[in-house]
Amino acid sequence: MAGIYIHIPFCKSRCIYCAFYSTTDLRWRQRYVDAVCREWQLRSHEMSTPATTVYFGGGTPSQLTPQQLQQLLTALPPSAPEVTIEANPDDITPAYAAILSQLSINRVSMGAQTFDDQRLHFLHRRHTSGQVKEAVHHLRNAGIRNISIDLMYGFPGETLSDWERDIDVALTLDVEHISAYCLTVEKGTPLFYQMRNEKLEMRNGSEELERAMYERLIDKLEAAGYEHYEISNFAKPGFRSRHNSSYWHDIPYIGLGAAAHSYDGKCRSWNVSDIRQYMEAIERGERLFESETLDDDTHYNDRITVALRTREGLDLTTLSPKHRRYCLKEAQRFIDDGELRIDGNHLSLTRKGLFISDYIMSSLIYI
Repeated sequence: MAGIYIHIPFCKSRCIYCAFYSTTDLRWRQRYVDAVCREWQLRSHEMSTPATTVYFGGGTPSQLTPQQLQQLLTALPPSAPEVTIEANPDDITPAYAAILSQLSINRVSMGAQTFDDQRLHFLHRRHTSGQVKEAVHHLRNAGIRNISIDLMYGFPGETLSDWERDIDVALTLDVEHISAYCLTVEKGTPLFYQMRNEKLEMRNGSEELERAMYERLIDKLEAAGYEHYEISNFAKPGFRSRHNSSYWHDIPYIGLGAAAHSYDGKCRSWNVSDIRQYMEAIERGERLFESETLDDDTHYNDRITVALRTREGLDLTTLSPKHRRYCLKEAQRFIDDGELRIDGNHLSLTRKGLFISDYIMSSLIYI
């Protein structure tokens, strides 16, 4: 078991694009923290090896008080080498940054999204572009040397020049890790209904522009010394996200909290996505969850859709003879077209293949 994920569903306000389980009712925070600690007591026997990563995701984990964060970290096993908290930039005051460092949190991931205040307003983000820069400064002063920021492109009306400016500002921050995603419309989100009701075009109907934005992102970050180690993730040498890498490399993890997912190598499970039901069940000494046992075909399909996202790609030696033969047969046309390559026993995407990665992965799925 390599990682522990703790889902903190609390948000001061909701962003219009987010489909993750969350609530703006902050009154539940202490009861919820108590429940997560209790869930760990109920499930700690599932950990067969020491945790190497702890990840506080959300929601907005920085909405917890320092005392609540300390309670959670005290309840968990001794500090892992990488302890990450997701944070909103406007939560990172000098005092809060100092407390994070004192609590053995050594990695902070912030959702910057864009450095254009009008686009931040469109997303219903509660921070300003200036607060991202201030937050990085506060974290550095507190001694935190592993900072990640999220960026987003593909806004309605956004130009390639607009996106280049966002990348350039991000590079001035000199953070260790950058994740970048194209803005997508998830069904059921406020953005979904806004797009439908106002009939707004997300990217002016231009797939070419979206591709150009992604290419420019890769070129600029690689030129600045970042390693493009996963489709949407870039890191300075030695600063890959160890926690997220465990997901991509088929390493088991345990998820605590409402809506949190777990994986033990053979079975996937996920807690109920309802904070009240979650807390009431845990307080009874029960865990309310669903699960799925993976057969060989499903496990192969999972490996295709996550391993091929990474720079190293899929380790063919981990596949059964049946699935290896199938994979290589279906991959051959993409290898011939220069979209996949084989290096030793690893099958990976080429630069050309990155732009049709979803199609390639779906083509290798075992049906």
